[in-house]
Amino acid sequence: MNVQYVNGSNPWPIRCNQREPVQIISGDVRDKLKEIPDNIFHTCITSPPYWGMRDYGHDNQIGAEETLPEYVKNLVSCFRDVRRVLRVDGTFWLNIGNTYTSGGRAWRDKDIKNKGRAMSYRPDTPKGLKPKDLIGVAWMVAMALQLDGWYLRSDIIWHKPNCQPESVKDRVTVSHEYLFMFSKSENYYFDQEAIKETTADGRSRKNKRTIWSINTEPCKEAHFAVFPRALVRPCILAGSPKGGIVLDPFFGSGTVGVVAIETERTCVGVEAKPDYIEIAKNRINAATPSLFMDCL
Repeated sequence: MNVQYVNGSNPWPIRCNQREPVQIISGDVRDKLKEIPDNIFHTCITSPPYWGMRDYGHDNQIGAEETLPEYVKNLVSCFRDVRRVLRVDGTFWLNIGNTYTSGGRAWRDKDIKNKGRAMSYRPDTPKGLKPKDLIGVAWMVAMALQLDGWYLRSDIIWHKPNCQPESVKDRVTVSHEYLFMFSKSENYYFDQEAIKETTADGRSRKNKRTIWSINTEPCKEAHFAVFPRALVRPCILAGSPKGGIVLDPFFGSGTVGVVAIETERTCVGVEAKPDYIEIAKNRINAATPSLFMDCL
């Protein structure tokens, strides 16, 4: 399995085939999406950096904005370009979690169990909020996207049975994130049959529900839990036909590309961090395709 890798301008047109089902574009998503023509992708599945939660070590990174409104504005602008490059019948699946205010702390040390928690900065408490407040940033982003023109169709709870333990003593441990499903138009492609669940008695099938219990998946190379394949799979199956093309503008360690291969789709990912691109290449090259269908 080979990966197309583009480290420069003008990566188009895409050439999807059995040997190169995934194309990785290196660079800032805010620049690279603007190079992509309109109406290309069947669906987009992504998990952007959460505000004030990770230090990815590069300048002007999304998620490291000084203020919460700047973060929301940057994501709305980025996903406006996603809407443009989606087909008219396209869908957009956004995984995002809520965060808490930092309580005035300016940095965060690494955790023995999670080295990726180390941060050289911490944003100030947002105006109008208090130390220890739950910010509710996931819903802030979702509502801002709705106001920007997206159709907000579902709010899915990703329940994490193996969630990371917390030492807090004055609230319950967080064991969920959100997966918002948006569409570009009122009518869109959605394959309900592909993701139906088996009923309790095993005799029939029912529509998939809005609470998905899925374990996180560790990534030894990146020292953090990656986008789990079981979370991505229903989105790809429902949001695109076989041979369809999937976008992940925050490609990270490449999970969306891996699942695209496994489900007979092609994928384009955009990633700014070279270390993550190398991890993604290795994971994609190790992915096992089913009987793959050529596209384009």
